[in-house]
Amino acid sequence: MAGLTAAAMFVAAPAALAATLFSDNFESGLASSWSKSGGTWAVVTDGSQVLQESSTTSDLARQFNGSNSWTDYSLQARVKALAFGSSDGLVGIAARAASSSKFYRLVLTSGGQAVVQAYAGSTSITTLGSASIGASAGTWYTLRLDVIGSVITGYVNGQQVASATDTMASSGRLALQTFHASGEFDDVTASSTVTSSPSPTSASPTPTRTSSPTPTPTPTPTPTPTSSPSPSTSPTSGAVYVAPNGSDGAAGTLSAPTTLTSALTRIAAGGTIYMRGGTYNYAQTITIAQGNDGTSSARKTLSAYPGETPVLDFSAMIENSANRGLQLFASCWHVYGIVVQHAGDNGIYVGGSNDVIERVVTRGNHDTGLQLGRIASTTPNSQWPANNLVVSSESYDNADSGGENADGFAAKLTVGTGNVFRYDVSHNNIDDGWDLFTKTDTGAIGPVTIEYSLSYDQGTLTNGTQAANGDKNGFKLGGDDIPVNHIVRHNIAYNNGKHGFTYNSNPGTITVSNNVSIDSVERNFAFDEGTSVFRNNTSCRFNVSGSNDKIVGDADSSNQFWTGTNGSRCSAYGGALGWSFASDGHLVVTFGGNPVTL
Repeated sequence: MAGLTAAAMFVAAPAALAATLFSDNFESGLASSWSKSGGTWAVVTDGSQVLQESSTTSDLARQFNGSNSWTDYSLQARVKALAFGSSDGLVGIAARAASSSKFYRLVLTSGGQAVVQAYAGSTSITTLGSASIGASAGTWYTLRLDVIGSVITGYVNGQQVASATDTMASSGRLALQTFHASGEFDDVTASSTVTSSPSPTSASPTPTRTSSPTPTPTPTPTPTPTSSPSPSTSPTSGAVYVAPNGSDGAAGTLSAPTTLTSALTRIAAGGTIYMRGGTYNYAQTITIAQGNDGTSSARKTLSAYPGETPVLDFSAMIENSANRGLQLFASCWHVYGIVVQHAGDNGIYVGGSNDVIERVVTRGNHDTGLQLGRIASTTPNSQWPANNLVVSSESYDNADSGGENADGFAAKLTVGTGNVFRYDVSHNNIDDGWDLFTKTDTGAIGPVTIEYSLSYDQGTLTNGTQAANGDKNGFKLGGDDIPVNHIVRHNIAYNNGKHGFTYNSNPGTITVSNNVSIDSVERNFAFDEGTSVFRNNTSCRFNVSGSNDKIVGDADSSNQFWTGTNGSRCSAYGGALGWSFASDGHLVVTFGGNPVTL
């Protein structure tokens, strides 16, 4: 996520929801945004890219990030001790680092304990609580440290290990640290606490912004996926619980968790499966089978356990079109808060209808991160996936070996009507940000709505990798001269490797309104034919010369397309790009630190 002032992996806290302050999974191969104090640090490969401290003799090796102004927040990271150099060795995380030697920390010790401490120098260490958890070197643990007011609470793999009150530090940065030990760190996230609850928003919303009034969305009728409430910040009674160490035959309770494959067939309509935090290593596709449906009024829910991040890791797969990560072939499900990575094909593939996919992350997969399409080649058009909502989700670093298929999001080839992408972010994929491709063999797809979303840096992965074959568009809206009347509104395309928004041989009447496109390598807007309708679009160039926009269709003076100079509205879009998800799930985008209205 290099180059952003904020990232957006969602992590909730038990008593409140979270707005992301910071996130780093080191997939860029860099740790240049971190500030080192002691130790020998490097980004290395351990299944994925991780930050490693390799010295077992450093008295206190630390890496700092974030802001000294942070007060109440939750810090979470995956942590693995590699080796302990002495009996007092430790590896862990720290919050409210008011200075390099004043912070709260949650550490794993050489004696197998998890310890929460207030550290004010080597001669002033106060233990606030501890638990013997049998922690051992060579094993990944998910550590979480909450600093809320004067209450300091530590969790390991979702289980509270200590909680106490202390007033030593009221604000400060986050840190990773070791003492007389070597260790590795990954998936670092800091989230501020907020009081409102997110939910999948209804169709055609007006996002709340604090900086200026939000314009009313274009009143074009949009098929509306039926949404359902977001998972509660407190676990639902009667839920089935899944954990990385669960077993098929276990009861599926909080104390005796089961496996995901077992849990999927245990819940009735309205039921919930909670996945505990940690990494789930899979070598086979996980399928929610066709017919395992909820109802429009009682969805089945697959959710992250409140305050935790389950990571479904398919690194054991080879690249193959049969090797998807999670397949959702059922209807009326709500999938919430999970990460799916390193699948041999799509990360998540949705073949069902009336599903809600919310606050998920798909990354590092060998085809499109999240794709909608028919279940099988024999599936009739009437059963193609329809009325699905993908909301407040992120997809990045997806890349196939050929460098031409892996997009961030796709609803292409075989999808029905009423599918909506809202408040989503696609970045650093090898091919396109969004792909709505059609081809003659399968014919037209249903119109898709993409709104209030962001696509940037397509064609270049976060580690700088590029491929000559990739299309590299921000929003690719067609194929094979097949007309489909999509709705594309209130989106931003930034710094993409080819076009920002392109009709891509779709001669239909696409509604293109209130979009912004900046610094595309070729055209910001590329519409060579058709009867599309353009209103209130803005095209800007600051750092990339590119070509003039090409617009064929109904375009009036409300648009400011690029024809050699920036229009008046471009002044709002200078400076570095930043983004985050607000507590209610809507997307907040900033340029030069200033929020803009989508």
